[in-house]
Amino acid sequence: MTYEIRFTLQSDATFAGAAGVAGLVDTEVEYDAETGLPFLRGRTLKGLLVEECANILFALEQQTSPPPVLQKFQEAARFLFGEAGGTQDGIAKMHAGDALLPEALRGAVKADLKNPSQLSPVDVLESLTAIRRQTAVNEDGAPETGSLRSTRVVLRQTSFVARVDFEEEPSPDALALLAACVLAFRRAGTSRNRGRGRLAARLHDGQGQDVTEAHIKQFQRSIPPRVQP
Repeated sequence: MTYEIRFTLQSDATFAGAAGVAGLVDTEVEYDAETGLPFLRGRTLKGLLVEECANILFALEQQTSPPPVLQKFQEAARFLFGEAGGTQDGIAKMHAGDALLPEALRGAVKADLKNPSQLSPVDVLESLTAIRRQTAVNEDGAPETGSLRSTRVVLRQTSFVARVDFEEEPSPDALALLAACVLAFRRAGTSRNRGRGRLAARLHDGQGQDVTEAHIKQFQRSIPPRVQP
């Protein structure tokens, strides 16, 4: 069974890849060398979802959710993400692929690249990214010597799609938790706590339909109202 996580950048982002190019950029984005198209690695995406899942489970614990509620979402988390050092039973049943630009755009770029005189991977990369420069300042507000750094960023409004495959059919609880994690997933890349990498993400089914709301409602119905002291 296959789903998709789709997200659009709301601010410039750096999905850091290999070392930068001397004299050009200190921090390079992750991109396909054959096409110049930037992407976010699947294992990085999954790690960000794991982080959001941990936050959600912690919130459920803090609001003293009934044990059955907390337990079923802990089981759903193990199904989705597995558990560190677990046995065969603790291996994740969900696999996240790389987050790529939309298929139609990738196809058009690959077609144009067949004529190198018209388009090159560097042209593609530069059309979707920009280089931002910043420097540290001292206590007097003057730039510190040697502190100038340059970072390539993927431009805001760029959209990505990541395929998500399940080894087994996910339960309603697993899909509800995944939808909650996807909605909570709002930043990615380096400097995401400094304004970069803001994004909006949604969950889609194998037919491309947005199923976020349907599954998040299932999650909300599973959470009992918090009792005020």
